[in-house]
Amino acid sequence: MEVLVVGAGAMGRWAGETLDAEFEVAFADRDPDAASAAADDTGGRVVALDTTATFDAVCIAVPITAARTAIESHADQASRAMFDVTGVMADPVTAMREHLPERERVSLHPLFAPENAPGNVAAVIDARGPVTEAALDAIDDAGNHVFETDPEEHDSAMETVQAGAHTAILAYALAAEDVREEFATPVSRALSDLVGTVTEGTPRVYREIQESFEGADAVAAAAKRIAEADGEAFERLYEEARGKRRRQGGPTDPGEASADDELTEGDAAEESTTGDDSTRGDRQ
Repeated sequence: MEVLVVGAGAMGRWAGETLDAEFEVAFADRDPDAASAAADDTGGRVVALDTTATFDAVCIAVPITAARTAIESHADQASRAMFDVTGVMADPVTAMREHLPERERVSLHPLFAPENAPGNVAAVIDARGPVTEAALDAIDDAGNHVFETDPEEHDSAMETVQAGAHTAILAYALAAEDVREEFATPVSRALSDLVGTVTEGTPRVYREIQESFEGADAVAAAAKRIAEADGEAFERLYEEARGKRRRQGGPTDPGEASADDELTEGDAAEESTTGDDSTRGDRQ
């Protein structure tokens, strides 16, 4: 079987390298040099972006804002199936239903940067068949965990795990003052690591996420509640946050509390400056 990967950026290359286990891979990109480099790296071939050739499957690996146009433009090249790895699901799934009503359709979101693969891959299996099954097998065989969702659940989750999380991290980076390394605490060090992870990315990618998903306003509103809280109100907000954390799978037994929870006021000054290295789960 053959697959055409439309888009030869980092995620397109990941798709090509991963699908190579089950497919012969071709790349098309508006930058022919990028397509050639991706093909060289994966042992695939290059085709023109406006090709009229057909393939068993077409994989759309373009920026979020270009997804619908790419799906419409390349629907005729997909003789049996189409899938996308754009990072948003409601609109691509709708577009694929519209332009490929009789073909297999899957929307995929690798929840990691390609250099951090393997990881979790969200999947909306909208119209299952042998071609999409082969693609899902290739992704699974590469060590990824594929789990099923629906467009509404996925896009709602991205408001928290992408738009909201990025807002909180970037806000901390913008608000933080320069301090000597010796003053770092486990919490501040972890946040600084996350700032590094986010800011090592591509601004355009993060911009598209912020424009595609809500979530920033909720983080800003929560920060305002904390900033304006008096002593008792702050404690209530703290307990509210702890309750949400526990409902999301955090420690529920007092004996499982974090090291920070176990500190007394006198111990606080003795906190270690070591902290766990953090990784992100988005493409971000």
